[in-house]
Amino acid sequence: MKLAVYGKGGIGKSTTSCNISIALAKRGKKVLQIGCDPKHDSTFTLTGFLIPTIIDTLSAKDYHYEDIWPEDVIYGGYGGVDCVEAGGPPAGAGCGGYVVGETVKLLKELNAFFEYDIILFDVLGDVVCGGFAAPLNYADYCIIVTDNGFDALFAANRIAASVREKARTHPLRLAGLIGNRTSKRDLIDKYVEACPMPVLEVLPLIEEIRISRVKGKTLFEMSTFSPTIDSTEINCNATCVDITTNTKIKNNLAEINQNNYICNFYLNIADQLLTEPEGVIPRELSDKELFTLLSDFYLKV
Repeated sequence: MKLAVYGKGGIGKSTTSCNISIALAKRGKKVLQIGCDPKHDSTFTLTGFLIPTIIDTLSAKDYHYEDIWPEDVIYGGYGGVDCVEAGGPPAGAGCGGYVVGETVKLLKELNAFFEYDIILFDVLGDVVCGGFAAPLNYADYCIIVTDNGFDALFAANRIAASVREKARTHPLRLAGLIGNRTSKRDLIDKYVEACPMPVLEVLPLIEEIRISRVKGKTLFEMSTFSPTIDSTEINCNATCVDITTNTKIKNNLAEINQNNYICNFYLNIADQLLTEPEGVIPRELSDKELFTLLSDFYLKV
């Protein structure tokens, strides 16, 4: 199964992608995440560092594919998820679609593209041209990350239009929307009522989701017990644990419980995807219809 994750820039696609990748790995699947952004930071929370890009590696080898080995471009990440960063052309030059094509071509040359149960493409920003839509050429499903706001849903509608267009010539379907870090979903519900599509999950407005990105860790990794607290402190009875240590343990356990709670959302998304849902070919709204829908909603609030 091949997934392409899209959404408005800054909406949390990479954080969402990394946690979905781990959730799928926890369900026993062999997963490869491909970052499709010149910033090459999609897999940062999985690996803990910015891995070299495929384009940089190809350039260093003068584009001699035969001189590149899988370990040159595929890096192991947390939870057993393998990671690749496609990279991109220099700012203001070239095409991101070409880079994605070269990435898939190289992975096929290395006999790696078909070795995975799941390949997840994490794609930058909105779909504004065929280059940004290139991962849809290889995907079975598109997933759109949004929030309960005007701009994110406008971008989601553009992406839905791209899915419909690609579905004319490719076996592509929209798996659904994921609402990320939102306390409400009323505008999301208003949009999917006008443009029917599944809502896979709505993640709560919890700060740990954003903090995980800053820490360079996935929420699954953060949900494990902190190594800064020694196990003897936990097993010790109350008479030998000072107030500071006891407070630290309680705070850490509360954070772990919160992270475990959030992880269940990603596991639920993974479970839905693994059923190989029928998905939809969306019928996007026109810009005028969408502006009317969203502006009327805000004016009535």
